[in-house]
Amino acid sequence: MLLLLAEYLQQFHKGFSVFQYLTLRGILGVLTALVLSLCMGPWLIRTLQIRQIGQAVRNDGPQSHLSKSGTPTMGGALILSAITISTLLWADLSNRYVWVVLAVTLLFGAIGWVDDYRKVIEKNSRGLPSRWKYFWQSVFGLGAATFLYVTAQNPIETTFIMPLLKNIEIPLGVGFIVLSYFVIVGSSNAVNLTDGLDGLAIMPTVMVGGALGIFCYLSGNANFSEYLLIPNVPGAGELIVFSGALIGAGLGFLWFNTYPAQVFMGDVGALALGAALGTIAVIVRQEIVLFIMGGVFVMETLSVMIQVASFKLTGKRVFRMAPIHHHFELKGWPEPRVIVRFWIITVILVLVGLATLKLR
Repeated sequence: MLLLLAEYLQQFHKGFSVFQYLTLRGILGVLTALVLSLCMGPWLIRTLQIRQIGQAVRNDGPQSHLSKSGTPTMGGALILSAITISTLLWADLSNRYVWVVLAVTLLFGAIGWVDDYRKVIEKNSRGLPSRWKYFWQSVFGLGAATFLYVTAQNPIETTFIMPLLKNIEIPLGVGFIVLSYFVIVGSSNAVNLTDGLDGLAIMPTVMVGGALGIFCYLSGNANFSEYLLIPNVPGAGELIVFSGALIGAGLGFLWFNTYPAQVFMGDVGALALGAALGTIAVIVRQEIVLFIMGGVFVMETLSVMIQVASFKLTGKRVFRMAPIHHHFELKGWPEPRVIVRFWIITVILVLVGLATLKLR
């Protein structure tokens, strides 16, 4: 919206042309979303407390979590609001990628909202039944993947890219839809599984989202993409505004979500943010890099899969509790230690992911 206003005002003063720069609008996206989340946060927390929208805590988990019972949840609505407003203000709204990522984020957030609503408001411990949750995730994930496939303007947009191996490019054809579906839905659920400790999910999401924003900027620039041997996806650079909004909204939310948390993200935030990361990675053809940078999310997901498979096949558990962050808690690690160490791991993995830009 403001980009259109700036374009109109250029006829009166050339200084307004500065808003054409993606880097500036990306920074403004960060700051706008940060200010919005910091300003709206206290109001949202008070509203959730008044309406008694609090987290229910399992009795079979770490005993230290029992004190968290009743802490306001569904705070992911704060993140989504800040991201949406900031993106609409600073992004080029004629860009199809902006609308795809924004739509996926809000639609997956809607799934999480229904799940949270049924758990917290209706006191239904099952929330949204898994089959319906996965059904709607599949509908929206396949919808986004199909749209990106149908509207692809260049073969590279549907080609599978292997980092470190510059000569390996595999045209996927319709298989692009299948791969994209698994990346979007898988990423959504992975972030959701990670969201179990104060600030554990949001900071890795911010770091991975920021790194993907760099890939978007470089992929959208023909000169940079040619030099770095990464796919040139015209228009993808505009997603740096969305990534910036994600960073700002995430940091603003962390202000209230840091240990001990004043508010929890809930499925409304976790499912949406994970899907957003997956969609951006699909657009810039960096699914493998997402897998690397989101190693904490992958580790959390694998721990659940291993635990379930082991118990069904042998009747024994590999971990004291899954996801794996609870395993370390039950081993005696204080919650802040688990959180910060997982953050450190993410920093390392994000740097490895960014290093692939030159190692091709």
